[in-house]
Amino acid sequence: MRRRQLLGMIGGAAVWPIAVRAQQAPKSLRVGTANVQPRTAPQWVAFVQRMAELGYKEGENFTYDAIQIPNADAWEASYRTIVAQKPDIVLGAGPERSLQAALAAADGLPVVMIAVDYDPLAKGYVRSLSRPSGNVTGVYFQNVELVGKRLEIVKEAFPHVKTMTVFWDKASADHWTALQAVAPRSGIELTGVEFRARPYDYDRAFADAATRGNFFYAGGSPFFFLDRTRLAELAIKHRMASIGELREHVTAGSLMSYGPSLTAMFALAANYVDRIAKGAKPADLPVEQPTKFELLINLKTAKALGLEFPASLMARADEVVE
Repeated sequence: MRRRQLLGMIGGAAVWPIAVRAQQAPKSLRVGTANVQPRTAPQWVAFVQRMAELGYKEGENFTYDAIQIPNADAWEASYRTIVAQKPDIVLGAGPERSLQAALAAADGLPVVMIAVDYDPLAKGYVRSLSRPSGNVTGVYFQNVELVGKRLEIVKEAFPHVKTMTVFWDKASADHWTALQAVAPRSGIELTGVEFRARPYDYDRAFADAATRGNFFYAGGSPFFFLDRTRLAELAIKHRMASIGELREHVTAGSLMSYGPSLTAMFALAANYVDRIAKGAKPADLPVEQPTKFELLINLKTAKALGLEFPASLMARADEVVE
């Protein structure tokens, strides 16, 4: 049930000039991307839905080309394939490697980024957040900045927790590093489990993890997000509580999550696509960040694990899944 009304990022479009937003959509628009997640993932559904709200109907005046990549080594070739299909705008969504590949293949085409877990300003992809320069703009969120907050929530919910198993891979190495830095303050001892080759052997990893403790955290890898339902099922099977980054982790069965709305970020990216399609230059569109973070609790999973949440945390939850 909804505890507080989530402030959608889409509302940021309200500050854009009314005259620009009132312009007619182009007769035809082609957008392309390569991503770990399939077209049916919630965030891409939100993107296409927002595009439709802005007047872009697939099969009529809008073509959305998407390649689902099988592993982290497929970004470059996949974006070259996308650009060969002659899109008007390229989307670089996910980890830094996605944006790198998109920019390398784009050859000057406008790129709308949905940057997760890296700072495009610090990395030099934009000159400033207010005036990005070049051919890239969009939205970004450094998920690693919230790892300390997530550990605080774990300790508030379950003060007895002393150990945690952390899954990480190349795409989420920064998560593992950040967790190691903040864990001593929370009094939680971490054990890292690195995954290298797809498909990941989660069964063996959970069998080992269950002997070390009762809490589990998967770093911010797009592959862990892709496998979120399987991870939640195995955590419950092995009697391990889990905290994720996004609401999609909880709706897939994880115990808790704390982070921004990923679907809102992708919907906001559609606003950027719309403005560029109507003539705006990426260099003139400020880069935005989410300002609202939501705490979700899964009571169904808590019941399955025999856990209870303190009333104070329940009162702060933005949504409770029952």
